[in-house]
Formats: sequence, structure tokens, C-alpha cells
Amino acid sequence: MKFTKMHGCGNDYVYVNCLKETVDDPAAAARVVSDRHFGIGSDGLVLLLPSDAADFRMQMFNPDGSEAEMCGNGIRCVAKYVFDHGLTDKTELNIETGAGVKRLLLTLADGKVDRVRVNMGRPQLERADIPMNGPPGTVLCEKLEAGGNAFEISCVSMGNPHTIIRVDDVDVYPVDDHGPLIESHAAFPARTNVEFVQIISRDEVRSRTWERGTGETLACGTGASATAVACSLNGWTERDVLVHLPGGDLEIEWSEDGSVYMTGPAVTVFSGEIAL
Repeated sequence: MKFTKMHGCGNDYVYVNCLKETVDDPAAAARVVSDRHFGIGSDGLVLLLPSDAADFRMQMFNPDGSEAEMCGNGIRCVAKYVFDHGLTDKTELNIETGAGVKRLLLTLADGKVDRVRVNMGRPQLERADIPMNGPPGTVLCEKLEAGGNAFEISCVSMGNPHTIIRVDDVDVYPVDDHGPLIESHAAFPARTNVEFVQIISRDEVRSRTWERGTGETLACGTGASATAVACSLNGWTERDVLVHLPGGDLEIEWSEDGSVYMTGPAVTVFSGEIAL
């Protein structure tokens, strides 16, 4: 199987062009290629596919083989892949995902895609849309008990579920301890991604993400988007926020039209071939 490894702010995936390649069991393939000791090493597998609804379709699988609806860093790299490999000459693209069709604006440097702005769509705030068990309404600064600890959570769906928790110092926060407890909490029927967020100023935050089915990653695009929405709704920041992640920075704009726009880099690491 031919592949290309790419990353957005250190959130790395193995990309396979399924216009040419066939992946019979993508869940199993994701487990193999994601292994950082015996495989290629990645935060998951992304398949590039044809689409009847958009220019292309992406399908994403986590390292545990589970399928995710959407990946903000991943979709930027899809845009870079199709442009840099000559599959399109458009600098405005529509990409179909499990969370709907997303519109992307490509910025070029020396004829290659350097940065991508993605319309991530409107955030879903109702508990049932996260999804999260419990009464109707939004989830803002709500108490959650997990592993003998009490957390104050805010929940947002950006096509996939996110739980945002404000902390004093994100660098020393025990993400590896608390992340998995919240991810698999009974309140979340589809599990949840978890963002631990430190407020720097009205337009700047720092965040670490525990990703559902993956563990801690260097960046999460949907997570950064959900973080900006939750921070604004709680009155911690303005609607436009620079999110500092361990792997780099993402610019998030929660527009007055209701949509969230994410801008960030896309980088090719290397290409190769692996026998599955």
C-alpha cells in the first residue's frame, strides 16, 4: 500500500489515495500503520476517496481502529495532498466528511499548499447533539464526577464530541490520568474528546487534547474549534482566539454567521510503501 505521512501542528496521519489504492480493512490497517514501534507511526489513518457531494471525500480511522467523524488537522492535509499531487488545481475545495461537507480555502507558497482555512460549520451545543446523556439544554460549567475527581465541564460538538475543562496550568496538568476517565465516562454514549485549557488573555489560550481512541495528541483542529466556542460562551475569551497547542498554533474565528473558521498549516513528512 502506497502512503504519504502528513501532519498539521504535529497531529500526524497516514494518507492513502484510494482513487488508486484499495484498503480492504481500514480499521485493521489503521491499527498497523499507527503503531509507532512496528508501523509507520501516526495518530491514525485517513483515506482519500471520490465523492458525489463534494470534490473529494475523507474517511478517518483512529489508532484503535474506530472511525472518527471529522479531523480538523487531517482535512487541511487532505487539501494539501490533492493540490500538491495534481488531483485538483482549485484553491477553494469542498471535502465530504462524516460530519458533512466542509469548505476549504488554500494558501500557496512556491506553488504548494502552505496553510488552509476551513469552515468547520456551526457548533452543536444541545446535550443530545454532543451526544451526552441527561436532560435537554446546553452543558456549560457543569459538574462531572470521574475516578473520584470532580470536574467542571463544557461540551461542544464540532461534528464529533468535545469536553472542555479549564485548568490553571496546562503544562503540569495530569492529562494522561484524567483524559481516559472522561473519554469513557458513562455520560458520553459515543465517548468524548477532552480539552484541558488554560486562559492566557481574552484572545489567547493554551490547550492540550486527549483524543478519543488515540490518547494525547500534539494538536486537534475540531478540539481547538470547540475550545474557542466554549471559552466564548463562558465569557473567558472573545469569539476569535489563537489556540496554542503542543504542536503549533491554530487561529479560530467564531464568526457572527454562526460558523467556526480554523486556519493552520499542513505539512508533508514523507511518502512510502508498506505491506499490510
